[in-house]
Amino acid sequence: MMWVLYGLPLVHPHSMLVITINGTGMLIELTYVALFLTFSVGAARRRVLLLLVAEVAFVAAVGALVLSLAHTHDRRSMVVGILCVLFGTGMYAAPLSVMKMVIQTKSVEYMPLFLSVASLVNGICWTAYALIKFDLYITIPNGLGVMFAVGQIILYGIYYKSTQQILEARKRKADQVPMTEVVVDGKSGSATNSGAANGHY
Repeated sequence: MMWVLYGLPLVHPHSMLVITINGTGMLIELTYVALFLTFSVGAARRRVLLLLVAEVAFVAAVGALVLSLAHTHDRRSMVVGILCVLFGTGMYAAPLSVMKMVIQTKSVEYMPLFLSVASLVNGICWTAYALIKFDLYITIPNGLGVMFAVGQIILYGIYYKSTQQILEARKRKADQVPMTEVVVDGKSGSATNSGAANGHY
């Protein structure tokens, strides 16, 4: 939502790509949220609904304050741009917790390669666009996003082999038939043999 606000003609003129691309992304994300709210129940539903209302209220408040208090495009772009840098950096930095888990477990099963590649391509495209227009507020978060995505892909390459070994070991363990025992008349025996021999079923 912040990037849509940033791309508005009243805030940062001549940013048609910013507002259209991020506006489309916002509609897709709202569809996901609507589906979640439709099929979820209880505390999870209330929590997401409250977060959505809070986000909309925050963006609306920022927009109202910027348009009423900042009277030039440069000032409006600076205020909204700084907020976009903070939120954009937070979005790209979110997988850092997953990267920490990868290092600790030596497994990349919870860090899909496709998502990392998509994040890298997205960051490269937006960074290139920002450098062409020399827009610092778009360059900073997306440049950092490229670095984070490259780090994820490097980790994927480092721990891919160990992940396959972990998955194979887990599969072998799951395929093994466990030996179960029951207590019959105070003695331990197999469920099929001792029960039948003593007449207990």
